[in-house]
Amino acid sequence: MPRPSKPLISRTAAVAAALEIIDTEGLEAFSVPRLAKHLGVQAPSLYYHFADKAELMSAVALHVIGDVSLPRRKPGPDWPEYFVTLGLNFRTGILRHRNAAPILLQALPRTVLLRRYEEAAEFLAASGVPEELHVQILDGMERLSLGAVLTEAVRSPGSRATIFPNVDPASQPALARALAANDRTSKRLYEEMIRSFLYGVVRDAELPAAQPTAQGRRLTS
Repeated sequence: MPRPSKPLISRTAAVAAALEIIDTEGLEAFSVPRLAKHLGVQAPSLYYHFADKAELMSAVALHVIGDVSLPRRKPGPDWPEYFVTLGLNFRTGILRHRNAAPILLQALPRTVLLRRYEEAAEFLAASGVPEELHVQILDGMERLSLGAVLTEAVRSPGSRATIFPNVDPASQPALARALAANDRTSKRLYEEMIRSFLYGVVRDAELPAAQPTAQGRRLTS
């Protein structure tokens, strides 16, 4: 479809409006005509900024990721905690837009985040982490974070009981006992999952690192 010669709306306004529709009405309710109506323009006006719906969805995904703040932590032996905080920030940012979470898998190519991966690799290098471990850490963090957070995003918000909902103690007694013994929220489970992965890399590679204590303080090994 040809683009109009002059823009009637801004790209930023279109992305923000698209996310508003998705947040309030759900991803299945979103369409280019629906967005155009919301903005008070005709659908062709959107094609001044976006070649097609796929490009628009990529812009929405990038906007969601752009809200994720980077940790303020200097490189050093406690480098895993940088990624723990980053993972928690990612979780917070995505759960603000639960309905948009599937777009991250469908429309956010890894190439658009190369600058962030470059910064993370620079942080690892400055922390003394060998380069042969960088891809393992970065790829692992992406897979772990996306999988855990997107799974949580499609669930209804709730308490620890919603981690495995509708468990019947009569037919699933072992799982029911495990849930009763669990004192961690979804957020805390996610945090410890990241920490276990990263400090596992530390142990396997025999790297010096500040280890987390039970109280959350850090001790340098």
